[in-house]
Amino acid sequence: FRFLDNRLFATCSDDTTIALWDLRKLNTKVCTLHGHTSWVKNIEYDTNTRLLVTSGFDGNVIIWDTNRCTEDGCPHKKFFHTRFLMRMRLTPDCSKMLISTSSGYLLILHDLDLNKSLEVGSYPILRARRTTSSSEITSSSSSAPRSVGSPCHQNDSGLLSEKQMSRSSQREGGSPRNSLEVLTPEVPGERDRGNCITSLQLHPKGWATLLRCSSNTDDQEWTCVYEFQEGAPVRPVSPRCSLRLTHCIEEANVGRGYIKELCFSPDGRMISSPHGFGIRLLGFDAYCSELVDCLPKEAGPLKEIRSLYSHNDVVLTTKFSPTHCQIASGCLSGRVSLYQPKF
Repeated sequence: FRFLDNRLFATCSDDTTIALWDLRKLNTKVCTLHGHTSWVKNIEYDTNTRLLVTSGFDGNVIIWDTNRCTEDGCPHKKFFHTRFLMRMRLTPDCSKMLISTSSGYLLILHDLDLNKSLEVGSYPILRARRTTSSSEITSSSSSAPRSVGSPCHQNDSGLLSEKQMSRSSQREGGSPRNSLEVLTPEVPGERDRGNCITSLQLHPKGWATLLRCSSNTDDQEWTCVYEFQEGAPVRPVSPRCSLRLTHCIEEANVGRGYIKELCFSPDGRMISSPHGFGIRLLGFDAYCSELVDCLPKEAGPLKEIRSLYSHNDVVLTTKFSPTHCQIASGCLSGRVSLYQPKF
């Protein structure tokens, strides 16, 4: 769910709908929003424009104008579409949109303008480490998402070359609004095999992105932190790379095929990650220092600060309280546990 102000909040559901609620009257919805055709998995909100942004397994990112909301719903439009979409996030300043896919790609829309719909082929591509055609990335037809355990790599025949993409970027004159960057994030041990990006989170200060990745054969699982590298390429035709792997740790890989949602602490100093029948609290060093104080020249391991176990089934999600020293975790059987760790 996502709060829009101090009383109104939005929830998304596997029944393909989004609902708006008022804290003062929780026995009925303010309205129900229809637009997705599959499970809705993410809600983001731009406080400057009051635009609600949702994504689902139908591959669509949809914009809802809450400024013109009635009991019948909100005006909406399809902003973006990509095959195999898993998760979508906005950076805290709403300047970028990140989209992860089950085929191992991470898409970044730079200098974001939510008022401008993106049609197929209408955006400049800034970079693709493993190049991909625009028809594959932003197909206008809806496609069912791949399962976590399915093969992830596509046939590379017919894909745009990096030189062609560089020329496209050069013709566009640098980095205009909604410039698309296509990345295949580096994952330890996965250089010769595909991976599926199942979970995507952003550092609360916008410094980094946090990914949970599994191999396409489901035999390995990793938690990885990537620092944002700002700035344009040195030359207009140089490939852009906005993310650099700084920290990682291999996970227990219990409950293969299930998506495990991890998160940053409110101050960004710790990560809570599902680990088997419990959770692990991870830090950039043993003292829970800020990320900016622990940036290695080469990728290093995340440090395990504490392990907390209380479930009898695989933990699939975990979340820090935004105001208290408290952590919640939920497992496959539906049980929710609360922790108040002491350090």
